[in-house]
Amino acid sequence: MSNKELVKKFYDDIFIKGDLSNLNSVMKENYIQHNPDCEDGRKGFVKFINHFLSLKPTFDIINISADSNMVYVFFKCTVNEKHINKVCDIYRIENNMLAEHWDIIEHNVENKTSNNSNGLF
Repeated sequence: MSNKELVKKFYDDIFIKGDLSNLNSVMKENYIQHNPDCEDGRKGFVKFINHFLSLKPTFDIINISADSNMVYVFFKCTVNEKHINKVCDIYRIENNMLAEHWDIIEHNVENKTSNNSNGLF
C-alpha cells in the first residue's frame, strides 16, 4: 500500500466510518502530534477522535497528495451540521504507519466573504 493509500484508508475507516478497530496497524504507538488540542501517542489520538466524532463531522476530501514519506490532505469538514472548517492535515509516514501529524485549520469559513470569485475550496 502506498503512503497516499494508507492515509486515504485511515480517513475512510476512522474519520468517515468511525471505526478504530485497525488503528494499531496504521498508527505508531508513539505518534507525534503537533495539534495543541491533541495529546501525543495513539492513546492521545483515541481520546481526541472520540470527542471529535461526537461533533458529527462530515468530510469532503478535495485532494490527497504525497511526496516521499509526507502525505497532505486538503478537505472541507462540517461539524455539528453547521460549522465548516477548511483543513490541511500533514502526515509523516514511517515503516508504513502514521508517525507524525501537523494541521492547518481555518474555522467557521461559512461566515467568510471573498474578494474574488474562486471559492474557498
